[in-house]
Amino acid sequence: MHPTLLVLAAGMGSRYGGLKQIDPVGPSGETVLDYAVYDALRAGFGRVVFIIRRDFEEVFRAQIGAKYAGRIAVDYVFQSLDDLPEGFTPPAGREKPWGTGHAVWSARDAIREPFAVINADDFYGADSFAQLGRFLTGPAVAPRGFDPMSGHRAPASLAAPFALVGFRLSNTLSENGAVARGICTAGADGHLVSIVEHTGILPAMIGPGGKYSGAEIASLNCWAFTPAVFAGLELQLRAFLAERGHEPKSEFYLPNSITAMITARAATVQVLPTENSWFGVTYREDKPRVVASIAALVQSGQYPARLF
Repeated sequence: MHPTLLVLAAGMGSRYGGLKQIDPVGPSGETVLDYAVYDALRAGFGRVVFIIRRDFEEVFRAQIGAKYAGRIAVDYVFQSLDDLPEGFTPPAGREKPWGTGHAVWSARDAIREPFAVINADDFYGADSFAQLGRFLTGPAVAPRGFDPMSGHRAPASLAAPFALVGFRLSNTLSENGAVARGICTAGADGHLVSIVEHTGILPAMIGPGGKYSGAEIASLNCWAFTPAVFAGLELQLRAFLAERGHEPKSEFYLPNSITAMITARAATVQVLPTENSWFGVTYREDKPRVVASIAALVQSGQYPARLF
């Protein structure tokens, strides 16, 4: 069974000033997301599931999903404020959904096979998807008794095998403002120990005398999971809602949830290092660099001039 690509596309880019998931950056009008789907196809993925909001469903289906018809199976999941575990309701006055951990949990009824998770507005590079594909179809997943038809793993006492593509911090910065990055700590065996969110990271902070060496492992929400993650996320989501569900702007973050699963020995996360350079449209001023970077990749033959 081919793995599935789960794309987190429910967010509007408030700093960017628009729905950046559909902003063209390629020579034939491609979006950053188009390159992710193209790389996933090359890496053997068989389906893409988009997590979106209902308020922009029509434009997303027409301008994004329709172009993949005949190339890859496409499905949609809607992240909504009131989709919560039994016994919980959103507080009065809350307007936005519950964050990336909740977004992934929202796909619990749509995915029964190993899958990858990415952000819609990040360019991860072909190597990232190749590594995700190899992990999700390789021996790290299969020996734990995963049955892709049932969506359960056996025996239940074994930790669920997950993975994370790790980027060099120096390859993940914006020239136009500060970024937030999850800095990873890995053990000698290459497995993730924890992710700590660092905010306000600027290029000037990298290198000799700076706060960061640049060689740190950064997470950009590029994950490999089995469906076992949904049960772990629900457990963490229930705890989060019990403690912070009354807050109008609290967010249930995916990295925090996975770290809690690691601590509880419910999961292991293999770090898959890549030398690919990330680029994305965190700020509107980032777009010219993204356009130029993609043009260079096309000119070098890594991508065709038209993807779909």
